[in-house]
Amino acid sequence: MSAPDRGGHGPERESAAQPAPPKIRLRGLRKAFGSKQVLDGVDLDVRARHSMVILGGSGSGKSVTIKCILGLITPDEGLVEVDGQDVSKLSRRDRAAIMDRTGMLFQNGALFDSLPVWENVTFKLLAQKRVTRTAARDVAAEALAQVGLAASVGDLSPSELSGGMQKRVALARAIAAKPDIVFFDEPTTGLDPIMGAVIDGLIVDVVERLGATAFSITHDMASARRIGDDAAMIHKGRIVWNGAADSLGHTGNAMVDQFANGEREGPIQMELRK
Repeated sequence: MSAPDRGGHGPERESAAQPAPPKIRLRGLRKAFGSKQVLDGVDLDVRARHSMVILGGSGSGKSVTIKCILGLITPDEGLVEVDGQDVSKLSRRDRAAIMDRTGMLFQNGALFDSLPVWENVTFKLLAQKRVTRTAARDVAAEALAQVGLAASVGDLSPSELSGGMQKRVALARAIAAKPDIVFFDEPTTGLDPIMGAVIDGLIVDVVERLGATAFSITHDMASARRIGDDAAMIHKGRIVWNGAADSLGHTGNAMVDQFANGEREGPIQMELRK
């Protein structure tokens, strides 16, 4: 599968003279758990209608960053803005309105085994009573079609699906409510290289179709290049580089290039447990 064209999500790209404000803006984000400083001053801008990929090793702070944006974790210090709004100062209703416009693809799918596929896909819409159960089947069929699955898959249980099909269903759930921000947590984990490329292609297609902003975390370099417009690397709780995703592996930043190329020797050294 060839890499998709990441030239843009539409003709309305911002001009060089008048750059659009970032969809997501992080400044000085800090978070510690006990004596462990996980985020140590994260600064990052995510461009509207672009795909940002965050790279980093285990424990570098990738997942905590997403959880701070989503409001699942409260940072100790710093600013999280979505559409220019400081989310920490929003009322519960206004914050919920932002969350209603987001979708999430979890690392392991996180499908509900006790529910058929169509209910999994439309779980958020049903829980919020935004659709009737009859209408939900049509919504699920539409979302499943966008990820290359037949409507009949909706009547199956998650346990009847292969790993790749489960990931597609999880992607269908992430886009069913037509969000304008979609988060992807290690979208190709547990998939073989071919299925990983298929999922990446579907992610690019559905995000562009929605005109959405994508925010992904991954350690899969091939995936990062396929799905990303922009990329950033987090190391020891700080953003140490950001730039074009297609430059990964030859950025000129020794830390990023070591990580992207999977090299043992370099400035990043594995820390031993004491």
